[in-house]
Amino acid sequence: MRTIAGSWVVAAGLLSASPFLVALPLPFALQLLAQPAPVGTGTSVGAWTTKAPRPAITNEAAAVAIAGKLYAPGGSDKGKSVTRLDEYDPATDRWRALADLPQPLDHIAVEAVNGKLYAFGGFAAVIHAGAADAALEYDPASNTWRRLPPMKGPRGAAGAAVINGKIHVIGGRLRDHVTYAIHEIFDPASGTWSEGPPLPLARDHLAVVAAAGRIHVIGGRMSTSDERTGQHDIFDPATNSWSAGPPLPTPRSAMGYALYRGMIIVTGGEMRARTFDENEAFDLKAQRWLTLAPMPSGRHGHGAAVIGDNVYFVGGALQPGGTGNTDQLIMFHQP
Repeated sequence: MRTIAGSWVVAAGLLSASPFLVALPLPFALQLLAQPAPVGTGTSVGAWTTKAPRPAITNEAAAVAIAGKLYAPGGSDKGKSVTRLDEYDPATDRWRALADLPQPLDHIAVEAVNGKLYAFGGFAAVIHAGAADAALEYDPASNTWRRLPPMKGPRGAAGAAVINGKIHVIGGRLRDHVTYAIHEIFDPASGTWSEGPPLPLARDHLAVVAAAGRIHVIGGRMSTSDERTGQHDIFDPATNSWSAGPPLPTPRSAMGYALYRGMIIVTGGEMRARTFDENEAFDLKAQRWLTLAPMPSGRHGHGAAVIGDNVYFVGGALQPGGTGNTDQLIMFHQP
């Protein structure tokens, strides 16, 4: 049993289904069941499955779903960024290599619009060195990349989300200790950039997710991985302004995240001493955070993509920093 903020929480199932509950005296068990979960916590069923590993070991990986397949561009291993692009097909549980990126990059911000993959920024060398201003488009139909007009300056470890067909690239950093509140908007239809209001708190290695016509920016860090935050900022394009949302219960950075079944799911992360296995989700309807089944092991720098009823998480590192890099592909499913 996990304890969060002094309340009882079962990590992988509802309390009523927990096998240890039957061993408790009935009055006490009923008393536990009658207690409401406090705001900001909750429990939910969830299960993890291991799938076929990516053909390459990569930390600071990226992932995006297009037409029922997962695309994983770039990443780093053994002190070097890579150019590879791999495609995973859940129907066959198999990977295949596609056209390489035009340049080696890790810490890339990625999104998909109209069946094409878009990649922004990143680093050409570890750790956080050789920041790029690159904007790239990949077309699965022709298996080709092309360069787009660049961002106004180099940065890596930013996040990207799509609203009304436009890609918002938010936050990021240069080399160590230089974080950004930059909010740039790319229009794939016109190939042009514009600027949005800056992020209320400059940070990088953050979660950026579009949901219900707004963009949620969650967690991240300001300098080292120990200077982490749970801040939750919400951008509304209708008012062109930011507001505050309920903070992430476990502040962290370098997470894997996605919009899944009406929730913003935020997994893993790191600090100098350890990685996180936390799996927390913001319920958009209830406006509160839930605690879901934890990851099989702590990790950070992993990419995430939703395909069908499942969320897939690829790569990352099982230890803090650039050690313990992995090729693992794991899947989360909530019945």
